Amino acid sequence: MTRFDADELNRKQVLALGGSALALALGPPARAQATQHPYVHLAELEIDPARLEAFKAAIIEGMATAVRVEPGCLMLHAVSLQADPSQVRVFEVYTDEAAYRTHRETPHFRKFLEATKDMVRSRKLIDAVPIQLNAKSN
Repeated sequence: MTRFDADELNRKQVLALGGSALALALGPPARAQATQHPYVHLAELEIDPARLEAFKAAIIEGMATAVRVEPGCLMLHAVSLQADPSQVRVFEVYTDEAAYRTHRETPHFRKFLEATKDMVRSRKLIDAVPIQLNAKSN
């Protein structure tokens, strides 16, 4: 082995050892760690226009109850499209997926589903992963 080859081999060994030491110090890769982040859920709803006001009343009541009584329910927002108010979008954030599953079993959510079952023409449910969630505190 030439002097150049030995120096190159030593550099590679030092880099490999240094990288291994750094990896041990930092712990397992991030993907292997269970990262706790909020659970985000979206709903795209089409509401019967003739029942829109009744739907709005039901969702306002249901959301207010959920945010007030469910510790895992962080926020609920409902909006309608300006061009077509019968198109409603719901943005939900929970502490984790278990909190979302708990929400779906609560009496107030079951009441909301029952009250609105004939009002909703179509429903698309979307699980999402938060990138950045910001809000101003009052």
